[in-house]
Amino acid sequence: MRVVKKINNNVVVCLDRHGEELVAFGKGLGFPKIPYELTDMNKITMTFYKLNYQYYQLLKEIPTEIFDLSAAIVERAQKLIPKVFNPNMIFSLADHINFAITRLTQYQSAQLPFSYDVEQLYPQETAVGYYAVKLINRQLKVKLPIAEVTAIAMHFVNSQTVAITATSDETSNDEIINTITKIIEQEFEINIDRSEFTYNRFVMHLRYYLKRMSNQQQLSDNDNSKLFTTMKRDEPEIYLGAKRIADYVDEQLRTSSNVDEIFYLMIYVKRIVNKK
Repeated sequence: MRVVKKINNNVVVCLDRHGEELVAFGKGLGFPKIPYELTDMNKITMTFYKLNYQYYQLLKEIPTEIFDLSAAIVERAQKLIPKVFNPNMIFSLADHINFAITRLTQYQSAQLPFSYDVEQLYPQETAVGYYAVKLINRQLKVKLPIAEVTAIAMHFVNSQTVAITATSDETSNDEIINTITKIIEQEFEINIDRSEFTYNRFVMHLRYYLKRMSNQQQLSDNDNSKLFTTMKRDEPEIYLGAKRIADYVDEQLRTSSNVDEIFYLMIYVKRIVNKK
């Protein structure tokens, strides 16, 4: 196998013996001078063929150890849950874990709620969530809140449904998301690259947001109120952009977005604006 490009010290782009491109994970794979022939296949821990381009940026942003944790969690889930997962699950979960740790350090009081309903409806997925939080806390020496059990469980719940044919509701959501994107572009006078991972990460949040609003299951955590007030004061343009999005969604779904939903919209909108 020929290593042709370095992404970081532990992730490289390779060509197999058939000339097919793949991304390989393994400790120290990026240390030797590129290009080179990799002869010891035991150094490789994970490989991904036909990787979507948007994930390459993610590989640069997120530490390899988080990808290793994500892979271990997905492997555990495959043993506990007899269903097919989205093949990109390792990447979306790694992104969630990385963002959860960021939220823990930058927004220490901001927490998603733990859901006993999810625990009752999806016991296997919740078991994976407990395993994941325990593993992350032990390996990374952090203390993720118990609410992350629900958040990780829902990643696996939603990953099982990606192959289902789009319904009229999903089509309608796509139209709403497209309008929301245009709202951000207008508000901040930017052009958003729809292929960027930061944008796709935001779209994933929007899909969960629309689903929660449609099911009348909004996020609710009074601990976020002070953070919301502070961010609203310090980032007035971000607040106005997020509020315009929430108002549009509420108009379409006949709902009323609460402070927590707007607060998380602000966080994601800020990430997109900062990226540009």
